[in-house]
Amino acid sequence: MAQIIIEKDVSSVIKRLVSIIQDSANDAISRDDVFKIGLSGGSLVKFLVEGLPTITTDWSKWRFFFCDERVVPFNNEESTYGMYKSNLVGKIPITEEQFIKINPDLSAEEAAKDYIKQMSVYFAPDSLPKFDVLLLGMGPDGHTCSLFPNHRLLEETSVWVSPINDSPKPPPSRITLTFPVINSAKVCIFAIAGEGKADMVKRILKEKENLPAARVQPSNGWLYWILDQGAAKHVKST
Repeated sequence: MAQIIIEKDVSSVIKRLVSIIQDSANDAISRDDVFKIGLSGGSLVKFLVEGLPTITTDWSKWRFFFCDERVVPFNNEESTYGMYKSNLVGKIPITEEQFIKINPDLSAEEAAKDYIKQMSVYFAPDSLPKFDVLLLGMGPDGHTCSLFPNHRLLEETSVWVSPINDSPKPPPSRITLTFPVINSAKVCIFAIAGEGKADMVKRILKEKENLPAARVQPSNGWLYWILDQGAAKHVKST
């Protein structure tokens, strides 16, 4: 089920985002004794650095995964884990060990296989992983995770995590969750702010273009688009 939520400004987007995350986390912890959340990079890092410290939860039960990751050293500015490590660890009571991260010394192919192995500690190997929450980004071309328009990985259904060595956006080598995993999540969230995103939001939510971000349609879960008034210029709340 999809819901478009329009907030007046970025601050309100962040509040709504962390409210949904908090409810999902506390439900998961009471049910499963663990909360499994997938992170993306970009503006989401700033949103979470501002919003997560306001959450009331048992932080020790959180496990942070990555919807996609660049195959670069953790101290490289392109590393999504590196961004969270430097900006989030220390702001909330979590440890680096709570992040399930790639081995940046491997090739993209081997890093993807290794990531599947690491995920299988937390998810049954004989069925699709069911994340409690996936926090997704939307690129200016409509990509999400490292799933780009017209790329062969859009049709990948055989593995949980795919390597990509020809990313149209640098760096070229990455790993990414595939659509079957994304769409098996309990909750998927896009939190988007700024008028610069308005046209792409319109193409996805109003014109229903077959872009990667539009293919995020949880089969048995919730999809939230949380937009500020700038990003929501051409769409209505649902």
